[in-house]
Amino acid sequence: MGIFDFLTGEFIDVIHWVDDTRDTMVWRFEREGHEIKYGAKLTVREGQAAVFVHEGQLADVFTPGLYMLETNNMPVMTTLQHWDHGFKSPFKSEIYFVNTTRFNDLKWGTKNPIMLRDPEFGPTRIRAYGTYSVRVVDPARFLTEIVGTDGEFTMDEISFQVRNIIVQEFSRVVAGSGIPVLDMAANTADLGKLIASEISGTIAEYGLSIPELYIENISLPPAVEAALDKRTSMGLAGDLGKFTQYSAAEAMTAAAQNPGGGGGMGAGLGMGMGMAMAQQMAQMNSAQTAAGQPSGPWGRPAPAAAAPASPVAPPPPPPVEHVWHIAEAGETRGPFSKARMGRMATEGQLTRETYVWTPGQDGWKRAEDVAELAQLFTILPPPPPPGI
Repeated sequence: MGIFDFLTGEFIDVIHWVDDTRDTMVWRFEREGHEIKYGAKLTVREGQAAVFVHEGQLADVFTPGLYMLETNNMPVMTTLQHWDHGFKSPFKSEIYFVNTTRFNDLKWGTKNPIMLRDPEFGPTRIRAYGTYSVRVVDPARFLTEIVGTDGEFTMDEISFQVRNIIVQEFSRVVAGSGIPVLDMAANTADLGKLIASEISGTIAEYGLSIPELYIENISLPPAVEAALDKRTSMGLAGDLGKFTQYSAAEAMTAAAQNPGGGGGMGAGLGMGMGMAMAQQMAQMNSAQTAAGQPSGPWGRPAPAAAAPASPVAPPPPPPVEHVWHIAEAGETRGPFSKARMGRMATEGQLTRETYVWTPGQDGWKRAEDVAELAQLFTILPPPPPPGI
């Protein structure tokens, strides 16, 4: 074996990279002394790019394929090595393999709430989070701007910077979009595309692109969410009178199950609820007595065989002063006493068509359909018939 054959056998002649990880973006091909044989085979697989750096200067970038490292395949390196003059000795260069596939399921989210002015709620704060994907589109720029001389560069080393860029653009776009918070859930796809396009200019300076960006959730502060839940519950309740009775019964049940947990507060709550229920039962008993139907316990009709314990009938319960609520322009006003309702009828604030409600009444009714209030309008002439 000649000395030339011995030297050529000392240098590697097959250069390739097989990546078994999921987060490696750049890997430097290691060789003692960085000596590469002239005519060596370079294999660049799909989803990869190979970048040659010669004496600190970026020389060539190879896309997927099989290459023989010779003069016709390396124009820049040929100029640096003077191979055009027949110089074919081993050369010293660094080879960086760059992963150009997508890195998916990367997380982003707002650390602090974003202040914005909502058309319905006014000034409010929101949080958001989601996922995105990133890929290297310019291996040379990515190597010179981000990686440098790092022998193994992972996604974790750049993800923090990318997340900061996403959050910054998300805050700016959402704050200036004018989309109501309640409508953002229906526009997350469009918002994601808009934010990705706004980020593309900044990310391109790193040699990267963001093919996909998803907004998984946009949330409000807990206090605002609680108010929305209460508003939704009121809409589902329908009849406010029945809903009030149901809520009172639920509160009494909870207080009975926890007699010691609330102390005097629980006892007072139970007493107040009991008095409210007793008042409603008294109203029901009064109505049944007025209709000539005897009433028994809990407002139920008394059995026919039941006889009074004393020949003297007990006095009827005192009349209950009703308080009234008025529905006006989608809002509820009140409560008002009957005297106040009379003054409002005189001043024109209460008409026959005004919808009113009082505890114990089955839904909203017009004032002229309530016997107790209809008399307030007898002193006023009814509206003239149409056509006169």
